[in-house]
Amino acid sequence: MALPAYANNQASFPAMYEQSLVGPLFRPFAEVLLDRLQPRTGERVLDVACGTGIVARLARERVGDGSAVVGVDVSPAMLDVARAVGPAVTWREGSALALPLAAGEVFDVVTCQQGLQFFPDRPAAAGQMRRALAPGGRIGVATWRSAAEVPLFAALQQVAERHLGPIADQRYGFGNGAALAALLRDAGLQDVTVETVTLPLRFDDGNVFVRLNAMALVGMSDTAKAMSEEARAAAVAAIIADSADAWRAYADGPAAVFDVSTNLATGRG
Repeated sequence: MALPAYANNQASFPAMYEQSLVGPLFRPFAEVLLDRLQPRTGERVLDVACGTGIVARLARERVGDGSAVVGVDVSPAMLDVARAVGPAVTWREGSALALPLAAGEVFDVVTCQQGLQFFPDRPAAAGQMRRALAPGGRIGVATWRSAAEVPLFAALQQVAERHLGPIADQRYGFGNGAALAALLRDAGLQDVTVETVTLPLRFDDGNVFVRLNAMALVGMSDTAKAMSEEARAAAVAAIIADSADAWRAYADGPAAVFDVSTNLATGRG
């Protein structure tokens, strides 16, 4: 889970991400990803764009202490959190476009959950993941489906755009499953398949989810980039206030409950 560009200047964002988003949002999909790839005891695992490391941490539980599990991310702030919550994993700072691997270093399983859509050169990143894969190894890549398929996300974006104008939401910028499959095949991967995985999610505090989503949308807004810190904070507050009606239909008491879908592509080296 790559740290989007909008969060690089928000020192508190990685901790908030780990505390409030990983459990309800990223962990359930990470479990499905690893279920498809079936990492086994002793296998080597590489997680690209690891974020705070939920995929790598869960993989470590499956492959055991004698296995090499490596997480790579471009964000030092995300890796600081990853090291604090997952000291048994090897964490490396580096770009998905030039993975920090030793000469000849390869892995039996390579994963990338919700990072590919943020990469400026997706074919280069796919090529790097293929390079890291041992002969016959397995790869799993997940990218969110379009926000239009999640009515709550679409409604919250409409609220933000009333304040800031059009916003290009990177999170859902590579939702085409056929394009994802073609990218991996072009990188030289075999037996590529893509499925749509939909899971019901529950955020125990819907207000926290709405706040984090508003922060993300403000951070991705071209209009907001020209604002002062105070003006951006005011925009976040205004969007949160105006989002109440949008998420009320998904409220279960203080919680927000809704379905989310991802593409899940798998293949072999």
